[in-house]
Amino acid sequence: MLHTKIIDLSKEKIRPENAEEFISSTKYGASIIFYGTVREDNENKKVTGITYDSHDELVIKSFKEIYNEIEKKFNIADKSVFIEHVKGYVGLGEISIIIAVACPHRSEAYELSRFIIEEIKKRSPIWKKEHYKDSESEWLKGNPIQTN
Repeated sequence: MLHTKIIDLSKEKIRPENAEEFISSTKYGASIIFYGTVREDNENKKVTGITYDSHDELVIKSFKEIYNEIEKKFNIADKSVFIEHVKGYVGLGEISIIIAVACPHRSEAYELSRFIIEEIKKRSPIWKKEHYKDSESEWLKGNPIQTN
């Protein structure tokens, strides 16, 4: 059984305790929480923050597709998955995405967490505009949206 939280594209700051509470259970022996945060340097430019924008309906659709693939791809009897991505401005060191997974065993949890973030990066129409200390802001290149 896959215990999931339907994605929240929040304009509020991400609260890690929501993810921790969601995946907390005595059924699981391994929990992993991945935080994507805004780093201070990118391609030799000093970053002050990032603005995220998204096509909300397609992001939610892509996350649901990823959830469905988890059921087919991973032979894990019981697992819990929580994903939340922020929308809007995020400052240095702040969380832009959180992925929390809980599984019976650590190897499953690591594999599942890695799969989710890589698939989100490939498929989800989320764009980011970096803001720089000494130059103008710019939208970063991303992966093209895959259509099947």
